[in-house]
Amino acid sequence: MPKIKIAPSILSADLSKVNQEIKEVEKYSDLIHVDIMDGIFVPPTTVDAKFVKAIKARVPLDVHLMVHEPADSYLKGFIDAGAYSITIHEEACKDPARQINFIKKNRIKTAISIKPKTSLDKIKKYLDIVDMVLIMTVEPGWAGQKFIEEAMPKVRELRRLKPKLDIEVDGGINPYTAGIAFESGANVFVAGTSIFGKKDRAAAVKEILKSLK
Repeated sequence: MPKIKIAPSILSADLSKVNQEIKEVEKYSDLIHVDIMDGIFVPPTTVDAKFVKAIKARVPLDVHLMVHEPADSYLKGFIDAGAYSITIHEEACKDPARQINFIKKNRIKTAISIKPKTSLDKIKKYLDIVDMVLIMTVEPGWAGQKFIEEAMPKVRELRRLKPKLDIEVDGGINPYTAGIAFESGANVFVAGTSIFGKKDRAAAVKEILKSLK
């Protein structure tokens, strides 16, 4: 199993003071998860590449594009803004290999994501060219949703197929559900509400970490 990584999601943070919010958690985090929504692939819209460029974090930025058919110029905006990794959605791209190869060509870590109801078969052909797979454990779009445990067989199968791959889970992650996902084979945990919804953010991260032992 690869290294366990915690990725607090700023979707649940106060974006008007995002750098301050990040400062509270980065000491205990491996990545900062940045959700980008375009209002097309998912109903809400969130921040853009300009906002990402203004983020000051000591840990890498894990940029998750919930975006319909991101063009090269769009991807380049996040690459130039300092993304460490960029995740695209299988359901949002006609030919995900095109976006994956563009991201890789720019020496950025690449990942592909699927929604809870999308079959793992849809992305098996990309498993040898990505650095990470994100299995959504809620329907993408809104923070604070309930964890969908039915996504776990995909995590288990993926871990069996790719013992060394980073497998990320995102949606409804708290100390209890993180444990379920960890037992299934996930090693990268995105948590928003269960961290930024708490007064003591550092303690909230440590609580999740405790459940992964």
